[in-house]
Amino acid sequence: MSQFAMVTGDVSYTPGDGVPITIPKVRLEVVLAFDSATLSWEDAPGIAAVTAIPRTQFDDYVRSGKITLTPQ
Repeated sequence: MSQFAMVTGDVSYTPGDGVPITIPKVRLEVVLAFDSATLSWEDAPGIAAVTAIPRTQFDDYVRSGKITLTPQ
């Protein structure tokens, strides 16, 4: 089941072995699994973005206030 969150600090993900990419300060749709968090957002009008990050990294972002969970 998905939930929603806001990016309120510096949050990034690393695609493969690439350079970290910053997620903009936008509303996210979040789907949590045991070992990962799938994040999706609108990167630009009509342009969807999605990534998966380790669950531990997501939990660290929430604990540090960089991602804030919001009501539906």
